[in-house]
Amino acid sequence: MPMAESEATVPRPEALETWYNLTDVRIEAGRVVYYGEPLIPERRLLAELRPAFREAGYELSFATAADSSDTALVAVPLDDESGSNGIPWINVVLLAATILSTLFVGSYVWYFVPLEEIVANPLSILQAWPFTAAVLGVLLTHELGHYAMGRYHGVDVSLPYLIPFPAVFGTMGAVIRIRDRMPSRTVLFDIGAGGPIAGLVATVVVTAIGLSLEPIEVPAAMVESSQSVDSIVFNNPLLLEGIASLISEPASYGPGYNPHPVVIGGWVGMFFTVLNLLPVGQLDGGHMVRAMVGPRQETIAALVPAVLFGVAGYLHYIRGLSLNESVGLWAFWGVFALVIAANGPADPDDERSIGLPRLLVGLLTFGVGLLCFMLVPIQVQ
Repeated sequence: MPMAESEATVPRPEALETWYNLTDVRIEAGRVVYYGEPLIPERRLLAELRPAFREAGYELSFATAADSSDTALVAVPLDDESGSNGIPWINVVLLAATILSTLFVGSYVWYFVPLEEIVANPLSILQAWPFTAAVLGVLLTHELGHYAMGRYHGVDVSLPYLIPFPAVFGTMGAVIRIRDRMPSRTVLFDIGAGGPIAGLVATVVVTAIGLSLEPIEVPAAMVESSQSVDSIVFNNPLLLEGIASLISEPASYGPGYNPHPVVIGGWVGMFFTVLNLLPVGQLDGGHMVRAMVGPRQETIAALVPAVLFGVAGYLHYIRGLSLNESVGLWAFWGVFALVIAANGPADPDDERSIGLPRLLVGLLTFGVGLLCFMLVPIQVQ
């Protein structure tokens, strides 16, 4: 049952009744609902009231009231992700778990440390610290680019959540949470583009460092077995090949040697950049295109799943590749794009154009992202 205002303490900043003809306040399903009528346009009302409610620990929006078809102001408590001492424990625990998973995967998969040696001496995984530093450096720089732009514009964003995954790269990437509604297309663009731009800079630096390091020798037993069984090949994007050519270092080696594992950090950065720049839903590319072209972004987003399914179909039916040769990868992302496209893009309050300079930055970012694209990123040979 709804709880009357007198039964609980609720935020009621002075500006609320200045800009809103308040008639009743109730608590419904954990939300504080303010019934009444706006005295100014809704978007301006939210812009006026949000800072005070955020300071009180609430996020403010318009929504349909639980017991009527009318809209009302709704305040929802912000998540408190920190402990009593202010430490964001969820972020810290996930960071620690991802460091361990990338150290393990790096040592076992990319440095060829036998599993028996890791079990006998767990500290042996520490030799993979350059791999861990490269992969997490790229991913965290990307997410902190979003975080920095969010803080710059006064938007409530979380610290990065890393996702540990004890296979292939040791992680499934990282995400941040944006708790506020976007105040404008300009802010939406800056936050959306901040991650890919920062991540691409880190990716180029990490790749150049990795290519300059000595390759890793593949154990002879693994070289011999790869001649009789299928092996997984990570193909190089144009950006990686271009960096190698620019610094006059080889991007790949013959049998018996692999590029230094730090290069994998750059490869991961390029691969995740491509996925994040897909212009759909709440992905970085979706934010950027929504800011660049306005509501027409939904038309573009509707085409993305079809393109991804088309790529998967081309690879399977024309190139004759199997599911584990990137066919399944693009098919999965086609399904994923359908889901996030259905959830819709961000909806900024201010729909004014972002201006020519940001449009050019957006086009340049997508252009560099295309250099990271690989039709067949992973192949079995």
